[in-house]
Amino acid sequence: MKTVITNVRAILTAPAGIGLCVVKVETSEPGLYGVGCATFTQRLGPVKSAVDDHLRPLLVGREVDRIEDIWHLCYQNSYWRNSPVLNNAISGVDEALWDINGKRANMPVYQLLGGKCREGVAVYRHADGRDAQEVLDNVLKLKEQGIAYVRCQLGGYGGIGRQPRRPEGSQHGAYFDPDVYALTVPKMFEYIRSKLGYDIPLLHDVHERIAPIEAVRLAKSLEPYRLFFLEDALAPEDVDWFARIREQAAVPLAMGELFTHPLEWRSLIVNHLIDFIRVHISDIGGITPARKLAALCEAFGVRTAFHGPGDVSPVGHAANVHLDLAVQNFGIQEFSGFPDPLPEVFPGCPDLRNGYLYANDKPGLGIDIDEKSAARYPVGDFGRPIEWTQSRWPDGTIARP
Repeated sequence: MKTVITNVRAILTAPAGIGLCVVKVETSEPGLYGVGCATFTQRLGPVKSAVDDHLRPLLVGREVDRIEDIWHLCYQNSYWRNSPVLNNAISGVDEALWDINGKRANMPVYQLLGGKCREGVAVYRHADGRDAQEVLDNVLKLKEQGIAYVRCQLGGYGGIGRQPRRPEGSQHGAYFDPDVYALTVPKMFEYIRSKLGYDIPLLHDVHERIAPIEAVRLAKSLEPYRLFFLEDALAPEDVDWFARIREQAAVPLAMGELFTHPLEWRSLIVNHLIDFIRVHISDIGGITPARKLAALCEAFGVRTAFHGPGDVSPVGHAANVHLDLAVQNFGIQEFSGFPDPLPEVFPGCPDLRNGYLYANDKPGLGIDIDEKSAARYPVGDFGRPIEWTQSRWPDGTIARP
């Protein structure tokens, strides 16, 4: 008898104070279900609606082993496509189907993807600070915990420094000064390298906070500090400028956190303009497109560095790890940790030991959601305005975050 989908539903929860969306796909086989990450934390409501109101009626009754066909069905059924809302909804279903089929085969998902290329997944974590010394102190703390790769940020995205002098009547927002930021970042790395040397790889995230020409200048100024990579130096709308950075600076480049469309990454990969692909897997539609993207990258010498902040659910982190284990061109994995009570709500979280993440080798993704525990941590008013993305330059102009 064929195993078919009997229900698809989105579950919202915020155990660590960040809104998460997990999709549960139930089947006609008693006790068999799968879970997938659909977390677009800035727009949880539309994702939940896309899953419950549109994908559920489309998918009930379909065979669970037709992962590729179902992905394309979901992708084109709305006619307009490639939005982060739709892609996250598809991702939740897609990852859940991989989870289900791993359980049916009694294999971890990485085995379905071709088997392990490595035993553990190297991660990087974040060190922030109000000044260079505090950043260095936090780097050393992570190093003591066995973390071998560290991203260094001075005061978060947009840096830290003098408060911009605003025009009278300026709008509310998260103000930052891109000039101050661009000047302080090289000084931070100069200080850290002078104290730490070069025995630990360091990274930095620009978070598209500066003009393209300033990104060229910043990349050149960071060459002496031998970064593992410089992340999101440009906004997706400005990717043509990567050719200028390549001409001017021998700094490894990572890009893609905001990508949702294949045409955003294709030219960067095939023209050797980036070294690492940084997509948020649920934002591009789940495991199915991510494994194809990794294969494209492998053909052009680009490595993976999938997005892994706190607004990726533990289910999403598990999907990252299974892909990381199976793709030959894995580079590094961003990891935000699993603070309590995440392990209680999501039993089976990947295990971090001495700088490496390990899958638990259970069938499927090896992770679950305890719905009773999840219900104790509601997301609250997930429609309220978001503050940090209301970023502005000193004169009050809205800036990309």
